[in-house]
Amino acid sequence: MNRIILRAMPLAAAALAATPAAAEKAEPPELVRCDAPIATVALVEGDQAGWNDWGLGSPRSLIAALAQESGCFAVDNPADATPAQYLVTLIAGSQEEVDKGMELAKGAATEALVRSGAASSLLRGVPGAGAVLGMFGGLGGKKKTVAAGLRVVSPANGLTVAAGQGVVKKGSISFGQAAAGWASTAAGAAGYQGSKDGQMLTEAFVIAFNQLVAQRDLMTGAAEPAAAAPAAGAVVAVDTVMRAAATAEAGVVRNLRAGTTLTATGQRDGLFVEMKDSFGTTGWVSVEDLK
Repeated sequence: MNRIILRAMPLAAAALAATPAAAEKAEPPELVRCDAPIATVALVEGDQAGWNDWGLGSPRSLIAALAQESGCFAVDNPADATPAQYLVTLIAGSQEEVDKGMELAKGAATEALVRSGAASSLLRGVPGAGAVLGMFGGLGGKKKTVAAGLRVVSPANGLTVAAGQGVVKKGSISFGQAAAGWASTAAGAAGYQGSKDGQMLTEAFVIAFNQLVAQRDLMTGAAEPAAAAPAAGAVVAVDTVMRAAATAEAGVVRNLRAGTTLTATGQRDGLFVEMKDSFGTTGWVSVEDLK
């Protein structure tokens, strides 16, 4: 069982009922620490790439730096023949945009937390993790927000395993202080350190990252190489298509309506998994379109 090493500081919320508005008044989030990696992950960019709107580059190197600094995840090496255990999708934008982008993960993530019994102990284990069960609701307002979302997906069947979301309206991490050197290092890896939006986005991703670690029991319980995972059912989350090959440019085998149940064959290629419908038709579907 992985042990979480904590730093002494206040939690971002005192109960699961806390709201994102309450989190604004919290102390700066401290990056959680682990004594061993939870799983190996491959980082992928989602469709909601708000960093482009702010003139910032991809946050992949930022998340990789957080993973290395915390010791909580090992980032997949593309040259290694062993597949990553999970895909982690990165999105960013306004609070409303990220909330919409994370909506697909809401049901699966919260259901898994309740089912596993992990929900009752989340806030005791991770600094700044926030109210994980309430992180998707109560959003809105006209004030500018910088929000980030992280979604952990099984590449074997496209199912969401865990999800985290951070929202920042006013940055609270002092990047110039020696105590926050880890934050400066992470932000610098992505070129975010010299930008106000970049610093706020770094903080938002730290909050989201800590929320993922708070759900570590959901990942360690099924953390096996994707190639060895058995076939499992998956439900189509949005209207989409099944393709002839594992690429967005491949020909369409059939259209899929939201709610269609598919079975994974166990084959995967990047963001695509091979699925079979109830009629025996086989094709490739993006994991981002499944829940």
